Amino acid sequence: MQEPQTLSEAIRYYSNEQTCIDLLASLRWPDGQVVCTACGEIGNTIWLANQKRWKCRGCKKQFSVKVGTIMEDSPISLDKWMVAFWMLANCRNGVSSYEIKRAIGVTQKSTWHMLHRIRLAMTDLATEKFGTDFPIEIDETFVGGKVRNMHKSRRDKRLNYSAGNGKAIVMGMLERGGRVRARVIADRKVQTMRPVLEGSIERGANVITDEHVSYPFLAKENEYAHEIINHIEGYVRGHIHTNGIENFWSCLKRSLGGTYISVEPFHLERYVDEQVFRFNLRKQENTDASRFKAALKDIVGRRLTYAELTGRLNPAA
Repeated sequence: MQEPQTLSEAIRYYSNEQTCIDLLASLRWPDGQVVCTACGEIGNTIWLANQKRWKCRGCKKQFSVKVGTIMEDSPISLDKWMVAFWMLANCRNGVSSYEIKRAIGVTQKSTWHMLHRIRLAMTDLATEKFGTDFPIEIDETFVGGKVRNMHKSRRDKRLNYSAGNGKAIVMGMLERGGRVRARVIADRKVQTMRPVLEGSIERGANVITDEHVSYPFLAKENEYAHEIINHIEGYVRGHIHTNGIENFWSCLKRSLGGTYISVEPFHLERYVDEQVFRFNLRKQENTDASRFKAALKDIVGRRLTYAELTGRLNPAA
């Protein structure tokens, strides 16, 4: 059967557990040499067909394809994981845990944990900086409900969270015609923003921002070619605008406000990573199938336990 291109095809195609195992094994070990997750020995394993796992001839340990991935210790079958991966990677405005719950037939608590683990796999860990070939738009946005609409106890809690008038602050950088990066920051002060920018953008790049008072440091010592669009005067002046990053903010806020409704600051970073993943794979050459495989590509070496997810690092607490 040809590899699936739509959700309905994917559900049928990955209903076979062995098909799921073969896919994950090909992504983990593209050269076909299975690596033991216990001792690290390469290519010295045997396949146990009845148990659907490998056994290392060296250390005698057995392991499944889930071991060492975000799916480790999950009792949820791989066919359900594949559906969750496909939907989250391709639903433009995100997909709620309740919708996944109805689609695959597990509890909402389990699907919520699943989706956060998938978001962890979507996190871009690339360290290369944006270059000097294209202008780079920089902007921030505020995420959170209106303070005047909050209950007093919640309002006090949120006002203590950050310097964003009770809201979380997300900073983003967009290379024109290319990729976006975004992360949650504590405030909009120079000492907070400068390390983020210098760690993401090569010196000498053409940087475009709004009129915020923290940005003039970009032009000092000729580090960056800094151009400013004053939104009081207008939104476009030739090539000087931040409309690209504003487009990303609109996508992010549609998912947060329309799909996820209420996101705690503690979890916001992962929802931002999710939207960054989809935005960077938005172009026509990226199909649903390619986004699905891109989400699966980085599942190895990442773990997110329920205790970590809920802030209870000690499960017995």
